Amino acid sequence: MKLKLLAGACLMASALSASALAQDKPEIAFVVNGPSDFWKIMEAAVAKAQTEMPDVTLSFRYPERADAAVQRRMMDDLAAAGVDAMAVSVVDPPTSTDAINMVADEIPFFTFDSDAEQSDRIAYIGSSNVQLGKMAGELMMKAMDGKEGKCMGFVGLPGAANAKERIQGYNEAVAGTGLELIDVRGDDIDQTRARANVDDVLVANPDVNCMVGFYSYNPPRMYEALRDAGKLGDITVVAFDEDPITLGAVKEGSFAGTVVQQPYEWGYQGSKLIAAYLKGDKSDIPDDGIIIIPGLTLTQENVEAFQTDFQAKLAGK
Repeated sequence: MKLKLLAGACLMASALSASALAQDKPEIAFVVNGPSDFWKIMEAAVAKAQTEMPDVTLSFRYPERADAAVQRRMMDDLAAAGVDAMAVSVVDPPTSTDAINMVADEIPFFTFDSDAEQSDRIAYIGSSNVQLGKMAGELMMKAMDGKEGKCMGFVGLPGAANAKERIQGYNEAVAGTGLELIDVRGDDIDQTRARANVDDVLVANPDVNCMVGFYSYNPPRMYEALRDAGKLGDITVVAFDEDPITLGAVKEGSFAGTVVQQPYEWGYQGSKLIAAYLKGDKSDIPDDGIIIIPGLTLTQENVEAFQTDFQAKLAGK
């Protein structure tokens, strides 16, 4: 009987010890800007980093919709639940700054993809969205080959910093070339609205001869609309990001090309950076708090090699 009691006590002590160790592991939460497949590659990178850092807990969170209020509530809930650091792709920086600062007063706060420069965030890791926009503009100029163009843009969140900066960079690149971005239609990361926006343009603006999809899911909806209207190849399309439909369209020549970010590196390098910061190592935080991961331009010439590497990373290899 005493032996059984002793064994039970040992097991309980072991369980309590394991629980205490689990509670001692700091948690870093990554919060994206909406329920988009774009984030799956970054989620895979965070999972990869987790295998290499068993002394921290990395979590990846999706809000139920792309809404600044929903995202702010999620941030508050995570902070109240006791996460030790947070990294966020900010939906609407101007309206979220105060909420970010409240969280940043409690725990280290970082941004990725969409920055909140006026907030108290420690660092931003991601693309230079102005540079990405310029790359898209240069790709459009090359594809149009001197022709004038009335171009239409499509984007999820027109108020987000990444959207505004990409549009700015694109306009700077094509200035004076006869390629006019006549309008940009927003959809709040609603797939149905994204498709409807393209359908509406094809009917209401028959003079449009070029299109730019500024968010990852916009080009696939553009492809579907153009395909169903029998206009694939008639309208020059420049895309963003690496949705499989987009890459297939580039490969077959239906799209001129796509400008891709490297969200895998945001997740992998960001996990390592924030974990080090929590341990007191701030050596990799630049003075200006901005860490830029360069983008890539994909055309028919290099898209297949990119696809192979992308699929390997998505599979955790």
